[in-house]
Amino acid sequence: MIRGASQVRYSQIRAFHNVAIHGGFSRAAEAVFQTQPALSEQVRRLEQEYDVLLFNREKKRVQLTPAGERLLVLSKRFFEAEDHMEDYLSETRAAIDGTLRIVADSAHHVTAYLSRFRQRHPDVFISVKTGNTAEVLKELRNYTAEIGIVGSMGPGPDFDCVSLGSTSIVAFCAVGYLPEHVRGLRLQDLGQYPLVFREEGSRTRQKLADAAQAQKVALRPALEVEGREAMRDVVASGSGIGFVSEAEFGNDARLVKIPLEGIDLRMSETMVTLTARKEVRIIRAFMECVRELGADEESLLV
Repeated sequence: MIRGASQVRYSQIRAFHNVAIHGGFSRAAEAVFQTQPALSEQVRRLEQEYDVLLFNREKKRVQLTPAGERLLVLSKRFFEAEDHMEDYLSETRAAIDGTLRIVADSAHHVTAYLSRFRQRHPDVFISVKTGNTAEVLKELRNYTAEIGIVGSMGPGPDFDCVSLGSTSIVAFCAVGYLPEHVRGLRLQDLGQYPLVFREEGSRTRQKLADAAQAQKVALRPALEVEGREAMRDVVASGSGIGFVSEAEFGNDARLVKIPLEGIDLRMSETMVTLTARKEVRIIRAFMECVRELGADEESLLV
């Protein structure tokens, strides 16, 4: 009886999972080669058995309820573990395929690793998007990304981390915005200028705010801009002074870098994945490339 009940519940959760990830009963039915009524009945039984509403059904559209969203995170973990077991039992497969989703606070930090990984695993589709540290960690915890790059050495005990090193935080402005004799700025000097900050959740912004508070300096943004590239464009227009890690400053003829004097603010970059997912084959392969490339760079310095 227990075995039979568990099998029924598995089918119901699988039906819910398929409807949720495909965005509707019809799409899910087509994707898994089942009938729409069969899927609907499985989900209905699951909702009835546990007295919970998982989807809001409006005409031909379905939308996850808060309870459904939480169950989807759990079902992603569950079925990924199932896939992981299958991968483990067939470890001799010659090639790795699938999709690897990377979210980084700056794409600059991941480019070196993509080339090596692509050479080894050309069948893997890779998507890269940007977000601040808070957004990166949220996507990893929601299972909507596999790899993250954040400006923090300690994102949490549930993450497996690889340090990518650190660089200084610098100010920057449009060419000609400051007088030629200004070669650097102290925190106390910044109050004279309009400051352009990233959105709340940016580690660069938080480090600058902490340093200013420690020195009892009031720093208030004149402009708040979401995203690093948008901030660069705003600063390049002559609207104020922005802040970024030196590694991310890049080459932009519109902008000039200004060292921060009297203080050493550094931004560490860390590649992270959920500890619970680090043995997923595609994630493990990418993290191995990262560690190998780091070891290669260290050997060149010896």
